[in-house]
Amino acid sequence: MHEMSIAVAVVDQVERAAAEAGDVAAVTSVRLLVGELAGVVPDALSFCFELACAGTVLEGAELVTESVPGRARCEACADEWAVGMPPQLCCPLCGKATDELLSGRELQIAGVHVEDGEGHQRTREPISEEC
Repeated sequence: MHEMSIAVAVVDQVERAAAEAGDVAAVTSVRLLVGELAGVVPDALSFCFELACAGTVLEGAELVTESVPGRARCEACADEWAVGMPPQLCCPLCGKATDELLSGRELQIAGVHVEDGEGHQRTREPISEEC
């Protein structure tokens, strides 16, 4: 289950960012963009995230996943389409195969809600590194 390694990587990145910020008492939620073609099962990721957060500044944090639909573009005719699952990688207009995916492979931390030492909540968006 690669969702556990993804969850651990997300927790590590958020912990590092929280440590660099210096005044983070707790992380309350993490917003993650997950592409339709990334091969990630959101329910499994949520389960693993909860386990990975134990004993960290993220303990009890909510993982909010936002699905990013897969889209492709045909180099031959410039048509764009939703690839869906399983992915349709041939242009529906001209029938040519494409290797140009515009979206759907994302796995990115898009935002983090934190509480500072005084109990104030704030949002940090985005964390620049991808998972």
